Amino acid sequence: MDKTSIIIPARYASTRLEGKPLIKVNGKSIIEWVYTRAKSVKSADEVIVATDDKRIFDEVKSFGGDVEMTSVNHKCGSDRIKEVASRHDDFKFIINLQGDEPTIKPENIELVINGVKDSNADISTLIYPIEDEHDIENPNLVKCVIDNNGYAMYFSRSKIPFERHDNPAPFYGHIGIYGYTREALFNMTEASQTTCEIAESLEQLRALQMGMKIKTSIVTDKPIGIDTKEDLEKFKMIMGNNKL
Repeated sequence: MDKTSIIIPARYASTRLEGKPLIKVNGKSIIEWVYTRAKSVKSADEVIVATDDKRIFDEVKSFGGDVEMTSVNHKCGSDRIKEVASRHDDFKFIINLQGDEPTIKPENIELVINGVKDSNADISTLIYPIEDEHDIENPNLVKCVIDNNGYAMYFSRSKIPFERHDNPAPFYGHIGIYGYTREALFNMTEASQTTCEIAESLEQLRALQMGMKIKTSIVTDKPIGIDTKEDLEKFKMIMGNNKL
């Protein structure tokens, strides 16, 4: 049986918020919040946390989750999920869900799964409309330009498209969740870095330069990524207001 799996890469080390997967909010760790969201996705057959840290491994086991240890030498989350996928020959569609996004909506994860299953795509992902000029100019917020069929043309830290004249084109921000076909995941992670990927430090540009097709789905909300103490406080505020 061909399966759809959600794999959640989770590391303990973080330059801005060390140990964030284990931080407790309302009695649950961040990684448990993410795992719980993933488990409610109906079209996912498996949910597995991929980690290189025994503390995270033990935490996932403590709340009854599935978890696998991976190498400490991986440079990115895609390499980590590929190691897990390599142990499961029946994983045909593989979703890379970040372990620090506890507010992501299950229905948006479903969109990623549908995007890679139901289109002529190698990879699928999410984008959202951005209006704020500061966000559009912010190099930490990745932008995306799409074609008329919703396939990504380019991702950049720069403002794209550039406004030489009055701009009728919307600006889209990128949400870092990916759905891969098994073949695409293995081909991409086994390939060398490409020039645009190195220039922008964006892994998805390797896929585009390799000729892969990335299908996007537009959503209206951006999940909170827990990267800083300020992000953590924002999540706590949401939980306090019972909005999740």
